[in-house]
Amino acid sequence: METLQNVLTRRSAIRLASPAPSDEELLRLVAAAMTAPDHGRLLPWHLLTLRGVAREKLGQTYASCAGRDVNLRRRAAAKPLRAPLLIAIVFSPVEHPKIPEWEQLAATVAAVHTLALLLHDRGYGCIWRTGEVLEDEGVRSLHEVKPGERLLGWLYTGTAIDTPPSRPSPDAQSRLRAL
Repeated sequence: METLQNVLTRRSAIRLASPAPSDEELLRLVAAAMTAPDHGRLLPWHLLTLRGVAREKLGQTYASCAGRDVNLRRRAAAKPLRAPLLIAIVFSPVEHPKIPEWEQLAATVAAVHTLALLLHDRGYGCIWRTGEVLEDEGVRSLHEVKPGERLLGWLYTGTAIDTPPSRPSPDAQSRLRAL
């Protein structure tokens, strides 16, 4: 796929099914995503894959965050099952005298967005999901998030069931000007 076309056609895919990339294919895509801008090559992030039982465990942890309402707990437990592969994004900032944390966060987001574009290029769909559960100690523990690290969400990944709707083209001229 041509790069410009890939960027213009990528959309968040809400409904996902199998197949998802294999571990081997995902490793190749992550290696390519690691070429995203990263001042100092600090790689201030890591990714975790959740498939099968790991998604079920995350669902059980979600359910424990949902309170006592049985219906809320059931719906929360089903959320990680919406895609065959979840890729957890963990931001791990590095103490550095010249590279501030905000720049490291930008590098992390650049790598994840590059991964999303690469997944799209390979015919997969994904959506970056977040929520209040990111701060839950049970969720952090399940993902082995260390002090000083932040769980930024999950790329729910698989094959898009529906073609995501097109979106209006923003006015690029309103965002670009000369000084």
